[in-house]
Amino acid sequence: MFCPHCGKPNPDDAQYCQICGRELSNAATQATAQAQQSINIAPVQYAGFWRRVLASLIDGILLSLVTGSFTWVVDFGDFKVSYGLGVVVQWLYYALLESSNYQATLGKMAIGIVVTDEQYRRITFGRATGRFFGKFLSAVILGIGFMMAGFTQKKQALHDVLAGTLVVQK
Repeated sequence: MFCPHCGKPNPDDAQYCQICGRELSNAATQATAQAQQSINIAPVQYAGFWRRVLASLIDGILLSLVTGSFTWVVDFGDFKVSYGLGVVVQWLYYALLESSNYQATLGKMAIGIVVTDEQYRRITFGRATGRFFGKFLSAVILGIGFMMAGFTQKKQALHDVLAGTLVVQK
C-alpha cells in the first residue's frame, strides 16, 4: 500500500504512513497504488554522507548548548557524573526522537531526512537505542563506521547495519 500524501510504500495493514505519519485510507491508497503502477515510481533516496554530517553537526550544537548550560548551572563536582549524564541525555534525545512519529532528531528534521527500518517503517525505541550505542563502535574504529555511509549501497553507517536501519530523504 502506498501513502497518498508522500507516495512511499507501507505495510498493507498500516493505518498511518510510516514515513510522513499521515493517515492512510484504503480507497485513496488503492487509487494511489494503481496510479503509481502505471508510472515510474521514484526510488527511495538514501541520505548521503554529507547530509548526515550536517544533521549531526546541528544535533551536536543543540546538545552541547543544552548539556553545557545544565552542567554550568549545576555543579556535579565529578567529571564522571557529568559525562554519564551527558550520555544519558544524548541517548534519550536520539532514541526518543528517532522512534517517534517524527522519525528524526531536530538536526535530521532541518535537513529533511528520517530514520527507518529496512522496510521503511518507523523504528522502535529498542532499535533506536541499539543504533545510538552502535555509534560508539563506529567511533572507536577511528570513525570508519561513520565513513561507511559514503560507500555502502544504501548509505548505511556501521551502526545502521548493526541496528537494521536506513536513513532516507523525507
